[in-house]
Amino acid sequence: MALDKIEQLFSEQLLEKDKAGVAKRNEQIITGIKAAANGYGPRYYLAGEQGKAFLRMNSNSYLGLSNHSEVINAEAKAAELFGTGPGAVRFISGTYQPHIDLEQKLAKFHDREAAMLFSSAYAAMVAVLPQLITEDTLVISDGLNHNCIINAIRLSKAAKKVLYAHLDFNELKQILKLNKGLFKRVCIVTDGVFSMRGDVAALDEISPICQQYESAYEQGIIIVVDDSHGVGAFGKTGRGTEEVTETKADVLISTLGKAFAVNGGYVVSSAKVIAYLRETAPLYIFSNPITPAEAAAALKAVQILDSVEGRLKLELLTNLSKQLREGLQQAGYETLPGEHPIVPILIRDTNKTASLVEFLFASHILATGLNYPVVPKGQEEIRLQVSADHTVKDIDYLLDCLSGFN
Repeated sequence: MALDKIEQLFSEQLLEKDKAGVAKRNEQIITGIKAAANGYGPRYYLAGEQGKAFLRMNSNSYLGLSNHSEVINAEAKAAELFGTGPGAVRFISGTYQPHIDLEQKLAKFHDREAAMLFSSAYAAMVAVLPQLITEDTLVISDGLNHNCIINAIRLSKAAKKVLYAHLDFNELKQILKLNKGLFKRVCIVTDGVFSMRGDVAALDEISPICQQYESAYEQGIIIVVDDSHGVGAFGKTGRGTEEVTETKADVLISTLGKAFAVNGGYVVSSAKVIAYLRETAPLYIFSNPITPAEAAAALKAVQILDSVEGRLKLELLTNLSKQLREGLQQAGYETLPGEHPIVPILIRDTNKTASLVEFLFASHILATGLNYPVVPKGQEEIRLQVSADHTVKDIDYLLDCLSGFN
């Protein structure tokens, strides 16, 4: 069989992505890291950029723990003890003590009975959500939910799927009201912190609405939250959207790949729910877990967050995010209010957004532009992400550069 015909089709589709400005395959390759010095945070070297050092404003490493000596040492020691990979799925012989230690710590950190690890948060959502949805289930999803939620819902056997406008809880209430008695179960799924804008799902508003209508559904209403951008980056102790809203989800999914500095994802819930998921979630049952070394590194990262050092990092993160927001406003840029380290610059024009990304790159700053059709027309933006690795001088440098953009 030849690939000629399908390659031609693929080439045409790739060209369309290039023309639309949404292609992602031309990746920037990091070749090295320049250590923090002289009041500035780390800088990153890129292939083809002849030793230029870049300020990274598009990283999910909110606590800057990927280069923390204790995290690195924990991973190295576990690799020496257990080797480089698990060698099997969990139920065969792929469960190592670091996996168990990390699951217990995550459950305790989130004040839940149990936790369960996955290879990524994306895998966790795609594996978990369909197991909570039946052919008698109404699924209700925020209109700006992450791609992993969208695909997880597509994989489910939901009786009906409904979107509500982003953070429009009056519409959510109306959906629950209109569908009373028509379905046995409702599954409401939302991001905690939304990755493009840094705004937050008000769980303290969602939960009372669910309580009001839960008796109308035989099997109740389940609230599922993906707080991958919240945990470790938001709240006084880093417990994310649940901490900020003082409200718990029924099922919480999050990541190890952002604030906790390694690969992996996880879900926390009641012991019975986790036991059920261990028997039914295919990406847990049939896919290898993260390595024992990654689990050990993540455990150390959670321990650091849950300490005085972690509190100080969170305080710094909040202060730097405030500095950036205030500086953007003073420079005449439009942004969104909030305390989360995702700080968007709302440009509202595709060409100008692309130009600003290029301008920042020329100033040795890595930033991510979000253009139509990734976001709706008029919502084009630059997404800046603050890290505890950054310094006041880093933010000042960024703001000085932005002041020179016309």
